[in-house]
Amino acid sequence: MFSAATTPPRMVTLVLLTALAVLTLNMFLPSLSNIAETFQVDYALVNLSIAGYAGMTAVLMLIIGPLSDRFGRRPVLLTGLAIFILASLGCFLATNIWVFLSFRLLQGVIICGWVLSNAVIRDTVPTQAAASLLGYLAMAWSVAPMLGPLFGGVLDELFGWRASFLAFIGFGVAIFGLCWADLGETNKTPSDTFMTQFQSYPELFRSRRFWGYALCMAFSTGAFYAFLGGAPLVAVTVLAMSPATLGLYLGTITVGFTLGSFLSGRYAKRFPLTTMMISGGIVACAGLTVGLVLVLAGIVNVISLFGATAFVGLGNGLSIPSSNAGAMSVRPKLAGSASGLSGALTVGSGAVLSSITGAILTEENGAYALLAVMLFSSAMALTAALYVLRIDRREERKRPTTST
Repeated sequence: MFSAATTPPRMVTLVLLTALAVLTLNMFLPSLSNIAETFQVDYALVNLSIAGYAGMTAVLMLIIGPLSDRFGRRPVLLTGLAIFILASLGCFLATNIWVFLSFRLLQGVIICGWVLSNAVIRDTVPTQAAASLLGYLAMAWSVAPMLGPLFGGVLDELFGWRASFLAFIGFGVAIFGLCWADLGETNKTPSDTFMTQFQSYPELFRSRRFWGYALCMAFSTGAFYAFLGGAPLVAVTVLAMSPATLGLYLGTITVGFTLGSFLSGRYAKRFPLTTMMISGGIVACAGLTVGLVLVLAGIVNVISLFGATAFVGLGNGLSIPSSNAGAMSVRPKLAGSASGLSGALTVGSGAVLSSITGAILTEENGAYALLAVMLFSSAMALTAALYVLRIDRREERKRPTTST
């Protein structure tokens, strides 16, 4: 029997924990059409399993962060994993769409794996080192969402869509055991009361720098959520892809993210956070602009669509680790709350963009509308990064004056 851990976790534990949180979002995407057919409902309703899930995780992040600052990372994480296992079982056994969606929303508690892995890293290392580690962490766990849709598509074709949720149950049980044995408590200065942590939110709200970092991360990730909400429809109706082929191409965006995250891990210690964030925004916007021009010119194929979105992955890999580390470092004692709040903004904006994308896409406009929404989101992320740079430069100009 495993003994409870008392020391900080190894990186592999954080990688697998965060990977499960991301895998839960997109592994069953190739099955959306089959789920709609099983329950005899419209695709738009089944798409709530993405948009509604994102909205639920946004709400949960607001609670998970302060809970972990008050009671510790370990107990909150283990509780979340237990609930996730039960929710996955509910999805597997669901007999109608409303039962399925209810348990699917409850699966959102697994977002604690992402929030608290970030907080654990920030608990143990300084800001730029955290950005570097978050880059390597992102690079490692990006393999899971890259392979996840492909794995989910194969499971669907072989055993039906419920097989993905059976896999979630197995993954949840395995990672619960790993965290029990390896993830010791890293929050050495818990707050006195739970309300103390909620009362810390106004302090973060008043920080312009926090908003810049958080919005950069939110809109960068928002482009990814728009991709998730629209790419399956475009791929099936415009490009006539099978579930397994769709799963393969859905993973291309994370190929770019893996490379971008590797570059973040390599260079985040050497360059300011804003340099990494701005570089990522430029890369994402450039790729989407080229793709949109090609599609508007009538060139609609896997290269013009998935080639363009791969640049979003590359750009996000450059910008997200640094914006994430920056948001948690504005007030280091509130790392858990900052991670939860910035994460809630990120997933909340993702839910909105995913819903908008699903609502406006049709067979006629699908390809260019998807790229246009993604370009808008990436441009907003770049604007937020430039705003942080402006704040930094203003403060640098003030320093000589205040020192005299």
